[in-house]
Amino acid sequence: MTIQQIKYFLELAKELHFWNTAEKVFISQSSLSRQIQALEDEIQIQLFDRNKRNVKLTDAGKFLKEHWTEKINEFDQLIRQAKKIDEGKSGTIAITYPGSISYNFLPNFLEVLRSKLPDLKIDLTEPTDENHEKLLLDYQTDLAFSRDKIKNANIDSQKLYSEPICFVVPKNHKLAKGEVTDLNKEKFIISGLHQSTFYASLLRSWFSKNELEPQTIIESDFGGMILNLVSKELGVSILPLSFQSAHVENVEFIEMEEKIDLYVNWRKNELNNTIKKIIELAKKL
Repeated sequence: MTIQQIKYFLELAKELHFWNTAEKVFISQSSLSRQIQALEDEIQIQLFDRNKRNVKLTDAGKFLKEHWTEKINEFDQLIRQAKKIDEGKSGTIAITYPGSISYNFLPNFLEVLRSKLPDLKIDLTEPTDENHEKLLLDYQTDLAFSRDKIKNANIDSQKLYSEPICFVVPKNHKLAKGEVTDLNKEKFIISGLHQSTFYASLLRSWFSKNELEPQTIIESDFGGMILNLVSKELGVSILPLSFQSAHVENVEFIEMEEKIDLYVNWRKNELNNTIKKIIELAKKL
């Protein structure tokens, strides 16, 4: 039994058509039939019920399709990671990040990487679900910048810095002029407080501590969009100070006492020396 035979099986299990499958995997229909028959003979399990018109998975075939799909995906991820380790400085490094660092820290960090590792290809992703932990453990990312420390025995983390969170208001707003205002009457443009993300939790905690029930008129997880809406005087928001580097017109940042951190997270016992070097560059920056 070979990995390739399992991949042929999974493709046929998805298509349920020998001719279509053979075209997709670039072999002849007769070769595909022989490979599937050889697989069935070796494991002594009938995987398909087939006749001249139809191809159907047996119950055993359905079971193996489900579990082999997961295992093959894991295998492919491991091979991709091994290739990254083998390629070293000229390989590809995947990085996930929160949108709040895309105006200041991240551009500076990428500038350093381009200077120190000019042949390195960088794949950037801003995951909306904040699930950096799963992406790291599944080898879908190599470094994860996050606003909270990932607490997992298989992941190491390093705090890089802290910064204030701020009221973000139009420049003609009372708060921008140092005047007192009733925050219960403000129209907020913020992340959905029902979400399980770290930032939503931080906002819920702050509103609860200050006995406020915000009047949320627009929910968004994208800080750039929020800044533009505030600049149009559609409401106020609460964002990390990093967003000030976006230099959006007609927006004022008013620092609060609360602070938010930035962490870099990576897989424990990482073998890729390039990733280790990138981590050290992030710490210095």
